[in-house]
Amino acid sequence: MHGTLTVVRTDPPPAIGAVKPFTGSRRPADRESAHSRPGTRSRLRPAGRSRPAFHHGPGCRRRLGRIPLCHPAAASREERGTATSVVVTGLGVAAPNGLGADGFWAATRTGTNGIGRITGFDPSPYPVTLAGQVPGLAAEGRPPSRVLPSRLLAQSGRMPRITLVAAGWALADAGVDPEELGALDLGGLDAGGAAVCAASGLDAVAQARRRIREGAGLVVSGAVDASLSPWGWGVQLVSGRLSGSAEPTRAYLPFDAEAAGHVPGEGGAILILESAAAARARGARVYGEISGYGAASDPRPGSGREPGLRRAIELALADAGAVPGDVDVVFADAAAIPELDRIEAEAITAVFGPCGVAVTAPKTMTGRLCSGAAPLDLAAALLAIEEGLIPPTVNVRLSDAYQLDLIGPRPRTAEVRTALVLARGHGGFNSAVVVRAVD
Repeated sequence: MHGTLTVVRTDPPPAIGAVKPFTGSRRPADRESAHSRPGTRSRLRPAGRSRPAFHHGPGCRRRLGRIPLCHPAAASREERGTATSVVVTGLGVAAPNGLGADGFWAATRTGTNGIGRITGFDPSPYPVTLAGQVPGLAAEGRPPSRVLPSRLLAQSGRMPRITLVAAGWALADAGVDPEELGALDLGGLDAGGAAVCAASGLDAVAQARRRIREGAGLVVSGAVDASLSPWGWGVQLVSGRLSGSAEPTRAYLPFDAEAAGHVPGEGGAILILESAAAARARGARVYGEISGYGAASDPRPGSGREPGLRRAIELALADAGAVPGDVDVVFADAAAIPELDRIEAEAITAVFGPCGVAVTAPKTMTGRLCSGAAPLDLAAALLAIEEGLIPPTVNVRLSDAYQLDLIGPRPRTAEVRTALVLARGHGGFNSAVVVRAVD
């Protein structure tokens, strides 16, 4: 379950409409750079061979290449000082409580819950019966023909279908013609995140930002997950982190005294990234800037060392050139496991102080979407910046054990200029991304 990263490369990066069509060959420098980074591979194809406008999403049979984590500390001093501003110009959302960016935001801002009993298969034999399921066309395999050609339906499963539909919506939202991209050959690097579960979605977006700074003209990034099947259910049950409650409003309760696991879900968000200069040149709508990223791993169990989430937050703030007081809201990872909630609350409190920043967990309305969870939170953060409204955390009664300013069941009106999104994956992966308003 990995984030997706697809690049339209330009050299030099002109306006999107001026990108040269793919000729079937790469410059030697491109080929060399692709192989010089461990774990990556170039994607060459004979000239004249066609393919669909969209890449396969996570879950397809084709194995995705991988790229090393883009750690802020690894960037050169010159790169940090003169880095290109990278902005988001398109959002494609497929969430359990709403389809499309507008549908998702309308549901999220009003606290609409998308968690319910599983309908894709009979959950009766299992101890967990609730999930967040993507409703409507995408989930039923009947997405709009203008987004996903019918010839691909027989070649794709639930996860790539939802991914491709979300990507189509994101491109349309960005004002990019998919047919133009088909002629340009949507190519370059195609990769999955090197982290696990929720953290991989943020890592994919961070890699996308780096590719823009290296000269890519436009990047389609983010993640979608769809593991709601008997096989996927069995894998998730083994983790021991799923809530066994059969009541949708009391099943997923992060930072609550009754927290006893999360509700899994499917869906996610695809984002269109490009440089601020390119966005201005074509008059694109800009949701916000991806201004900072940090990643850190937890220490070996039993070492007595501090978990890595606080370090990831500090790295993201440093990469953004921000201080804790600049952050208006934190979108929490919200594990709903008491020990993991404690670790996250302590990390937030250590950086921002007791009740020092608004904290929200809109995923209480969708469930945890594995790799799709953090990109969906990024979409929510960008929409919160646009509207000046922090979405609610539904159903949760904050435990006295946590010194957090947790947004309750109603949204909070506020000027949101800077937001921090957190994500953690199994095995000790911690990632954080800072997004900012663009003047």
